[in-house]
Amino acid sequence: GIVLVAINPYEQLPIYEQDVIYAYSDQNVGDMDPHIFAVAEEAYKQMARDEKNQSIIVSGESGAGKTVSAKYAMRFFATVGGSASETNIEAKVLASSPIMEAIGNARTTRNDNSSRFGKYIQLGFDKRCRIIGANMRTYLLEKSRVVFQAEDERNYHIFYQLCASAGLPEFKELAL
Repeated sequence: GIVLVAINPYEQLPIYEQDVIYAYSDQNVGDMDPHIFAVAEEAYKQMARDEKNQSIIVSGESGAGKTVSAKYAMRFFATVGGSASETNIEAKVLASSPIMEAIGNARTTRNDNSSRFGKYIQLGFDKRCRIIGANMRTYLLEKSRVVFQAEDERNYHIFYQLCASAGLPEFKELAL
């Protein structure tokens, strides 16, 4: 399949805005510059044409921008699938597990809020290729951070949040 190598610029760039989504929509791979939207468009077209499930695998080192790339792909699908303004599927999918994110994010030397989870996201489409739902499964990748962290890094944020809130009256009620 298609392979895209992306580099995290650690800042917002105008190459992910709505007009860029529309520019890549209905294009063939290779007609435009390599982009996450080109990969998403190819998967979307093949799904619609062949009526078969498609997969996009986003892989890379810590801080490479995997989560952000997945967000951009979902934004593309929500826009071309006609769902973006109606239900904001992207936001719903990404906000579906805030507790898991609080438990599973840590500080690394490259990223102050780096996800320590792998994510498997399934988007459901109807016969008209519109997003009708989503399911996200998360799995803990770096269990070692529970008991150890490298110098200048911090283990899971939730431990620090719990310690910082230990004096609050609600804390006792939670039996923690």
